[in-house]
Amino acid sequence: MPRGITPRRPARTGRQEGTGRAAGKRPAALRAARTGGGARPSIERVIRSKKAYNPIAPERIHEILNRLDSLYPDATCALHHKSAWELLVATILSAQSTDVRVNMVTPELFRKYPTVQDFAALTPEQLQPDVRSTGFFRNKSKSVVGAAKKIVSEFGGQVPDQMEQILTLPGVARKTANVVLGTWFHKNEGVVVDTHVHRISRRLELTRNDDPKKIEQDLMKIIPRDKWTLFSHQVIWHGRKLCIARRPKCVDCPLENICHAADKTWSTVEMQKNAK
Repeated sequence: MPRGITPRRPARTGRQEGTGRAAGKRPAALRAARTGGGARPSIERVIRSKKAYNPIAPERIHEILNRLDSLYPDATCALHHKSAWELLVATILSAQSTDVRVNMVTPELFRKYPTVQDFAALTPEQLQPDVRSTGFFRNKSKSVVGAAKKIVSEFGGQVPDQMEQILTLPGVARKTANVVLGTWFHKNEGVVVDTHVHRISRRLELTRNDDPKKIEQDLMKIIPRDKWTLFSHQVIWHGRKLCIARRPKCVDCPLENICHAADKTWSTVEMQKNAK
């Protein structure tokens, strides 16, 4: 190549001539993750052959799930725990906090109070100094102590494994219940909708809703039930590693050519203005 001449980089909109060839110049490992190791998947031809673009077409959902499986085959909850009770506490503490921060707090917390009975013997005020760094520590202390007391008095000291029962615990809504039931008890009763699942599900056009309860219902209709828990974990990890909120790493994302999000930083496909 003559000195001083550099190859033209694809436009961020991906609408320029030769866009389709740009993806072919990517590393082999990335192409394999995107296409399953072979030619461009038939999913694109299937979708584009239809008169109306359908973002929740079964073929597209299947392709999204396959690529997430390739990226994060062993994805699981990032909160450290050794029992259903420890996972419940960690999940309550993770609200408006980070898993990293919670994982810094819980080892000493569970060393100091090893059992659910130990927590049940506390007052919220006694627990507050131990969880202060996770934020909203007053409400979280009240929820954890309240949940412990109810578990000891009504469930024999064992975290219930039924949705109806676990939702009666203080501080436990569907997100927390789905984390515990899916991760510890391996029961797919729903989809965990945290900030990552909320944001990425909208970017991938799997839902148009903004309310977590409605988003969960939308996802439960299109994601196979046996995938609900794994899908949640995979999307959460995807949100941390590639589909970052402020500046997604679209150029490195194996889902890029089936993602039409309006706020992509780089695209080889047409973007949809409502997908964000």
